[in-house]
Amino acid sequence: MFTEQGPTVRELAVQALSSIERGYDLLAPKFDHTPYRTPDRVLDAVTDEVRRLGPFDTGLDVCCGTGAGVGVLRRLCRERVVGVDFSAGMLAEARAAFPPEGERPAEEEPAEEEPAGEGPAVDWVRADARSLPFAPAFDLALSFGAFGHFLPTERFGLFAEVYGSLRPGGQFVFPIGAPPPVGSRAYWTLLGFDAAMRVRNALWRPQFVMYYRTFRLGDVLEDLTRAGFAVRLVPLAELGRRPDGSPRARLVVATRE
Repeated sequence: MFTEQGPTVRELAVQALSSIERGYDLLAPKFDHTPYRTPDRVLDAVTDEVRRLGPFDTGLDVCCGTGAGVGVLRRLCRERVVGVDFSAGMLAEARAAFPPEGERPAEEEPAEEEPAGEGPAVDWVRADARSLPFAPAFDLALSFGAFGHFLPTERFGLFAEVYGSLRPGGQFVFPIGAPPPVGSRAYWTLLGFDAAMRVRNALWRPQFVMYYRTFRLGDVLEDLTRAGFAVRLVPLAELGRRPDGSPRARLVVATRE
């Protein structure tokens, strides 16, 4: 499904009837061949915009999955990067994608803009983002595509955990797309997906929390502010604009003061 290298319909069905953790353990080997992986153009747009906010020494990828955000942080941070996720399968794939310098295959080229033998140290931590095991040690935290796995009642606690992991002046950034126009194909697709997920969770255990329409910008900004952040929005111009001239996506920049 999606591509020849992606999961089959049967595999997706098994994953969807599992817990979030088990589902992602099963999906991990094929995750990067699905639309769930954040597109490179989004990663690049965020990288270009966040670079203007630096410099940064240390970075944290919250709910890192297979490590796409770690790849961004390695381009932005000078000393240390940490990826945290609660799926052992996802972390295994991430470790394989970002081996230590001494373990890189000879035919593999260093990442663009990273001189050979240089770049920040990369560490991987298995933990629940709702209970992060870090002191205030990071200059930059980011996250891609993970917030649908948290219920609205959990969002403030998640943001508070990230706040507590940042040094004073540290920044928490993530992209947020504009909602699809009411009545559009994308609108009905997301509405239908969320409705199906609610029915699934009402009838089946364990729950698999994945909703596309619960991460509303106004509520997100309120929860970030309650957690102690000063928040501003930056248009991601590289991702284009909608017919009304508004940006298709914005970067949320939340600063621990």
